[in-house]
Amino acid sequence: MNAGSVCKRGVVTVAPTDDLVAAAHAMREKHVGYLIVAAKARVVGVLTDRDIVVAVLAQEVDAHALKVGDVMTRDPLLIEEGQSIEAVLCHMREAGVRRVPVVDRSGTLTGVLSIDDVLERIADQLINIAGSIRNEQRMERVVRQ
Repeated sequence: MNAGSVCKRGVVTVAPTDDLVAAAHAMREKHVGYLIVAAKARVVGVLTDRDIVVAVLAQEVDAHALKVGDVMTRDPLLIEEGQSIEAVLCHMREAGVRRVPVVDRSGTLTGVLSIDDVLERIADQLINIAGSIRNEQRMERVVRQ
């Protein structure tokens, strides 16, 4: 299992020069709290709903006067598609993040990986494991009758 096989491909992006309020509206419309900030097809940052709350609302700054680039987290952790989930989780833990942009070998954005995505995949695997155990027990009862 690698990052490319688990990540979500439908990525919402904004430019660093975009209006911050427009980015917040995009979050609401798309039902996401995490936007990838891209310039010339390269990831240059990420913008979270928390970034907006901490940097704008909590500081009582006029959001209409700001651009995405004023608030975004610059130089985010990027994960390559081929990286194992184990390695990705270690990097995420070290960086203290729950979501990461996923890029191909050339650095082009291909998706976003969240802890939720990984947990969902692990849960699916656990269901399969439990099903195998139950089926083994059922098969044994049929064969040993």
